[in-house]
Amino acid sequence: MSKQNAPLTYRDAGVDIDTGNALIDRIKPHTKRTTRPEVMSGLGGFGGLMSIPEGYKQPILVSGTDGVGTKLKLAIDAGIYDTIGIDLVAMCVNDIIVTGAEPLFFLDYYATAKLDNDIAVDVIKGIADGCVESGCALIGGETAEMPGMYAQGDFDLAGFSVGVVEKSEILDPANVKEGQVLLGLASSGPHSNGYSLIRKVIEVSGAGLNDEFDGTTLGKALLAPTTLYVKPLLDALKKYTIHAVAHITGGGLTENLPRVMPQNSKGLINLSSWKRPAAFDWLQENGNIEQSEMLRTFNCGIGMVVVIDSPELAAIQEHFKQAGIDNWMIGSIQSSDKTEPYIEYV
Repeated sequence: MSKQNAPLTYRDAGVDIDTGNALIDRIKPHTKRTTRPEVMSGLGGFGGLMSIPEGYKQPILVSGTDGVGTKLKLAIDAGIYDTIGIDLVAMCVNDIIVTGAEPLFFLDYYATAKLDNDIAVDVIKGIADGCVESGCALIGGETAEMPGMYAQGDFDLAGFSVGVVEKSEILDPANVKEGQVLLGLASSGPHSNGYSLIRKVIEVSGAGLNDEFDGTTLGKALLAPTTLYVKPLLDALKKYTIHAVAHITGGGLTENLPRVMPQNSKGLINLSSWKRPAAFDWLQENGNIEQSEMLRTFNCGIGMVVVIDSPELAAIQEHFKQAGIDNWMIGSIQSSDKTEPYIEYV
C-alpha cells in the first residue's frame, strides 16, 4: 500500500516563487535608464518588443551571444558582483560592433540554485550600466532558480544582443589591403577570457585576491570590467574610413585578427609598440607562461584592432584618445605567399 505524503508545493523543492516579482520591482529603475525611443514594451512581459530605428534603407540585423566564462567564478570568490554584468554586455556588443552595427537591445539569462536578490540586483545593475554605456536597451531576460543544478552560492550568466547596420556599410574583410595600418585599442585587463588559466595561476602562486597589487587589490585588478568600445567606434565609423575591426577575445591577437583579414595576407605586429597592463606581467611571471601562450590566450592589453589607412592614423588616434581610450599603431597588413591569413610578431 503506498504511503500518503503531505501535498508538495514548489517551495518544497527549495524554490521561492515570490522572489521573481520582488526582483522585478528592484531592477525596474535600472532597466528604465537603458530605454531607447524604439522600445515598445516594458519589463515583465513574455517578450520584448522593439522597432528598427528610422532612416535605414536596407537594415541588416546582427546578433551576438556570449557569457563571461569562469571570470564569474573569480567574481563569486571575491564577492564582487557589480561589474560582472558590464562584462556580459561588453562581450556581446563588442562582437556586434565589428560588423559596423549599432547594438539595439540586450537580454540576459541568470540561473542559480537559490536566488539572492541583493546579488542579482548588483549583477543586473552592472548589465544596465553596460547597456547605457553602449547605447542599447535592456528589454528583458530570464531569472531561473534551479536547485540541484547549481551548488549553493553559485550562479551562471549569459547574454544576447541584436544590432542593426545598413547593408552597404557592413565591414567586409575584402576591403583589407596591403599597407593598411593596425590601430590597437587598449584593454582594461584580461576582459572575460583566459580565466580558467588565471584561476590556476592564482592557485599555484598562493596569492590572495585581497593582496595589494598595482594600487588596488589583485582581485579587483583581475576583475576590471571589460572595456566597451561601441560608442567611440560608431562615431569613428561615421567620420573616418575604417576597413575592418577585430575584437580580441579568447585566442588573442594570434587567432582573432586573421578573422577579418583576406587570404594571402599577414598582420605584422610590433610587440614593443604598446605597454601591457600590469596584470599580464603578473600572470606571465607567476604562471611561467610562454610568450606564445600569452598571445594565444589573452588580449595582452589590446582589446580591439582597427584597420585603417595611414593618412588618417593621427586623426583617428586623437578621436579615441578624446573618448578616453589609449591606443597605439601596432603594425600593418602585408601580403603573404600563404593562403590562410596569419599574424607575425616582431
